Amino acid sequence: MIYSLPGSDYSANSLSMSRASDTAYEKIRRFILYGGGHPGMQLTEERLCDISGVSRTPVRDAVQRLENEMLLVRSASKRLSVADWSDDEIDEMFALRAMLECHAAERAAQRMDADGLRRLRDVNGGLTRAVQRATPDIATFLQANRQFHDLILEYAQSPRLSKLLPALVEQPVVRRTAQQYSKDDLMQSGKDHDELIAAFAARDQDWAGAVMTSHIRRAFHSFHLATRGSDPA
Repeated sequence: MIYSLPGSDYSANSLSMSRASDTAYEKIRRFILYGGGHPGMQLTEERLCDISGVSRTPVRDAVQRLENEMLLVRSASKRLSVADWSDDEIDEMFALRAMLECHAAERAAQRMDADGLRRLRDVNGGLTRAVQRATPDIATFLQANRQFHDLILEYAQSPRLSKLLPALVEQPVVRRTAQQYSKDDLMQSGKDHDELIAAFAARDQDWAGAVMTSHIRRAFHSFHLATRGSDPA
């Protein structure tokens, strides 16, 4: 005869629910950032269950996490939708990204080793090849760009930055900005990465911070011109 330990069924169910919640979170988040989710799109629980392939309870837990990340928002009538940011909110996102990623680059410059430099060069090589195609491969560009910035964050060795930055970097504004870049803009992104690698190799934190700030501000102005048009001089 097999006996169950007291509470073992509860623990197993709790673990299963946690895994289902994580699955829902990852799949819904991916849908918002890289799939069919677009700013302002309304989403029902039924739709989210279809997207994630799990039941309503773990979906509700995932939705709460995504609301905390400001990727999903609720209206006054409690309707759920993909966040659609105002111009002022987008301006603030880029300003915060510039400050935080500048700090991450400065910290990384003090801690970067030969293996880190090699990994950065490999990732940026893949990014550059994706851009050099007759029709730039935006999906590969985005993946490589994320890996590059994730590596910098890894070498910054700051738990606080690791919690604060992803919510800003991975919001849909990044995807929309990349899709609005010209081929020359995309190439410039790779060149900025090359200069960051040079700054890291020199262990020059001021240089690394300045390049990162310029890199993010360049992305901001590209987004500004593509979405709002240039203001008259």
